[in-house]
Amino acid sequence: MSSSSSRTPLIDMIKGMACATIVWHHLVFYGPMSDIAQPLAPTLMAWLSTYGRMAVQVFLVLGGYLAAASLAPQGLARFDHAGSAIAKRFVRLVVPYAVALMLSVLVSALVRPVMDHPSVPDQPSLSQLVANALLLQDIVGKDALSAGVWYVAIDFQLFALVVLVLAGIRALPGTWARRHAAGLTRASMVVGAAASLWVFNRMGELDMWALYFLGAYGLGMLAYWAVRAPDPRGWVVAIVLLGGVALALDFRGRIALAVFTALCLVAALRSTRVQSWRGVEPLVRLGQMSYSVFLVHFSVCLLVNAVVSQVWPDSPVLNALGMVLAFGLSLAAGRVLYLRVERHVPSWTTALRWQLGLVGAGMLVVMTSHWAA
Repeated sequence: MSSSSSRTPLIDMIKGMACATIVWHHLVFYGPMSDIAQPLAPTLMAWLSTYGRMAVQVFLVLGGYLAAASLAPQGLARFDHAGSAIAKRFVRLVVPYAVALMLSVLVSALVRPVMDHPSVPDQPSLSQLVANALLLQDIVGKDALSAGVWYVAIDFQLFALVVLVLAGIRALPGTWARRHAAGLTRASMVVGAAASLWVFNRMGELDMWALYFLGAYGLGMLAYWAVRAPDPRGWVVAIVLLGGVALALDFRGRIALAVFTALCLVAALRSTRVQSWRGVEPLVRLGQMSYSVFLVHFSVCLLVNAVVSQVWPDSPVLNALGMVLAFGLSLAAGRVLYLRVERHVPSWTTALRWQLGLVGAGMLVVMTSHWAA
């Protein structure tokens, strides 16, 4: 990101904490180690199972913040071609995503014979593999191959939607439209966020579409423009009004968290002292590789669950230690994926190769299962 306020150690720290929360939420939610360890910390387990998923709202707000920084820091589209910007985003997302899903398919096949548990994904079909590879699984009604991958599809939809809106405003004819393009962009994001927060986010059947999540994403974009504005009060009022009306219409804890996150970003990142703070190094590093950790952690946790549940099926202490081990190994695996895959600039050839690898690995699992039967 070109703006000094678009990417700071604080942003990475927040991402790191949200990522850790999501990993622990899945460790508790899916089991079976958490089922055995639950008596050791029932209150913490219940909180992580119920509320840990809300950390996704933090990612949505941060995603909007960083999208505004890269796509329209001044309210004007800074990319040349909408199709090129969207294609680059797809490739950046899908390469580590396909690698992680391939691992999930293989690990699921490995543990399926020894662990009969709802957390183990079923044997994939060809249509399911293709849908997951193209980020279409929820839209076409296919099961995800790994926990949390719905977020990758939503992130791509949101980014593409913002790009198309910006490109559409830039293409408007007339001198007036060109003169007021920045204002039109910002107004469109406020209107879009309002429509999402007040209407679409209250319709659960839309949760596979960007419009359902545009409210939190839009709040992040508004937060970025507030940080960059000479006087942020107008933006702060807009964030408070958007969130306040949404909560008055239908109180949702996840929306309250999104509003709180956006306001905290404005307050913190307008501070020169905070911007110059180097942060807590382990959390900064975790934030930098949070996408890779998010992608790969389910496979790691599934494998550790299978081993621990077979060897120590009744020990709360050892199952709790297994959860800690799974968390640590998830960070290690995420770092490998980050360093070996995510950090490298991908190409369409790379993306296609890994997508075909994902489909091929899934079909190999299916054929091997048929042969074994």
